[in-house]
Amino acid sequence: MALSAAPQEAPHKPPDKAPYQPPDKATYQAPYTPPHKPPHKVAYGELRFDSGRICLDLLATDHPVERLDDVDRLGAWLAGAGLLPPGTPLPDADQAWLAGFRELRGHIGRLVGGELAGRPADASLARVNALAAAAPPAPCAVRHADGSLVRALHGTPGRAALLAAVARDAVELLTDPVARSLLRRCEGDSCPLVYLDTSRGHRRRWCSSEVCGNRERVARHRRRAAGLAPA
Repeated sequence: MALSAAPQEAPHKPPDKAPYQPPDKATYQAPYTPPHKPPHKVAYGELRFDSGRICLDLLATDHPVERLDDVDRLGAWLAGAGLLPPGTPLPDADQAWLAGFRELRGHIGRLVGGELAGRPADASLARVNALAAAAPPAPCAVRHADGSLVRALHGTPGRAALLAAVARDAVELLTDPVARSLLRRCEGDSCPLVYLDTSRGHRRRWCSSEVCGNRERVARHRRRAAGLAPA
């Protein structure tokens, strides 16, 4: 007697996904993301975030060219440094903001350089301390559309608050003996940048292996090719 074939079950069909509902623009800010990693190759004039500290990243904005040349670039730097959630509007940003951050950059540069060289820069120290005295932007947690909590800010931050955040990072860096001991100046030819050497064995030599490091390797190869250095 022939056996009848077992009835075949219909293939399982996953349930339809619920349509995407955009968040309420009145209460939602773009989610915070940590500072992005530097690109594999750093283009001329590109913003960089590879020094290991926010205040040192600010020093990198004028080498080899001025990068804080308009308020949009300043906003991009503030977001890239992690001081603002991406997309945060800065309606009051103007040329005075650019001047303020460039001024702070100069004081931090003199202060850090003085510490490395054993030459106190007390005037710059006083100015950085004064800027650090203001309250930095106040963070808060808001609910994302997917239910997770993301970082936002209470209100729109002003210039003094953002300057204070960078100045406080400089104060914390230079008053931390462990962090201060990791400060290094790039060994690249004519490169003034300073970074925090957190590499294994503390053997990092350049601000960027793709910029100054690659330039040094190319120069070494040319010297060998010209017979000016041993292979």
